[in-house]
Amino acid sequence: MPLEPSASSDLGANLCGGILRIDLGAIVANWRLLKGKLANGANCAAVVKADAYGLGMAEVAPALHRAGCRVFCVALAEEALALRALLPDVEIHVFSGATAASLPELARHRIIPVLNSLAQIAAATAFARQDGAALAADIHVDTGMNRLGLEERELAALAADPALLAGLDIRLVMSHLACADEPGHPLSARQLAAFRAARARLPALGAATASFANSAGIFLGPDYHFDLARPGAALYGLKPQNSSPNPMAQVVRLQGKILQVRDVDTPMTVGYGAAHRVTGKARIATVGVGYADGYRQSLTNRGHAYLGDLRVPVVGRVSMDLIALDVSQAPAASAVPGALVDLLGPHHDADALAAEAQTIGYEILTGLGRRFHRVYVPAKESQPA
Repeated sequence: MPLEPSASSDLGANLCGGILRIDLGAIVANWRLLKGKLANGANCAAVVKADAYGLGMAEVAPALHRAGCRVFCVALAEEALALRALLPDVEIHVFSGATAASLPELARHRIIPVLNSLAQIAAATAFARQDGAALAADIHVDTGMNRLGLEERELAALAADPALLAGLDIRLVMSHLACADEPGHPLSARQLAAFRAARARLPALGAATASFANSAGIFLGPDYHFDLARPGAALYGLKPQNSSPNPMAQVVRLQGKILQVRDVDTPMTVGYGAAHRVTGKARIATVGVGYADGYRQSLTNRGHAYLGDLRVPVVGRVSMDLIALDVSQAPAASAVPGALVDLLGPHHDADALAAEAQTIGYEILTGLGRRFHRVYVPAKESQPA
């Protein structure tokens, strides 16, 4: 795909060091692809935590809603309240649960907390008694992640005394897969068995909607689908499983602007710490993106960008606002001030950049800074899936 011309008439693009294009149509297409893989009529939620993985919940969530998504998940109560202001008619689940102090506000806005411990359950039942009405809530059972969720001893306590759930309208019972991105990992099967056993031990859990599969879990097959899947990363174009080609449409394109081009020669160096030493005649393009924008310093002397179809290396240390690229092999007319280079795009997606940065695609997306000029490509309006 050729580089798009600089939007010279767009003041925002001219004022920024980079342009971040976010394809809402691709996000919608990814949600529909994931929904289409679900068996037995399972529903497909959308996880829009961390500002929709850094891409903008205010734009992403309404696009998914227009496509037919009616169940959304976030991590924090603050995110849930922001989402409710955007979408008054959807079902919202908040993974971190609730405290006694936050429950009145969550209940007032019809936000469903995921209760992760007996302490959270006790706070919720106390609020329900005080409020005089059943409180909609979810139960999270830990099946092997050892992070959030009811431990075995807590599940045993509920099984021994189901009255501990009195006053709660249990909407969802959930767990979270630890290794679904590695097909065949034995922990996934053990977690599946533990989840089924947990539901069988408590009638209130057995009757609730069951949710187990994350993005990668959807690709493990129908046994993992249950009633509701909760994809996140795959919606935003990240690869759901390590050993297979990525089936998801790419969502982001990040272009940095060349600010200056200079000719260098031995024994010159580039950037802080003289981290790159020139070994012959070269042309160096300085681009207005750095670690303050989420372009990680670990990409020093190892990252790559694309000038058109030409792969060009990052040379020297990534600094706060700038990176340097060796554009010696590029036609002189293409490597000029004002030209755009792809830092993320059709040749180099977030997973590829993450591999170079020795991190994961999630961190690349959620770390994208606010200094970019953001352009949202709208989804084509069509009938909900």
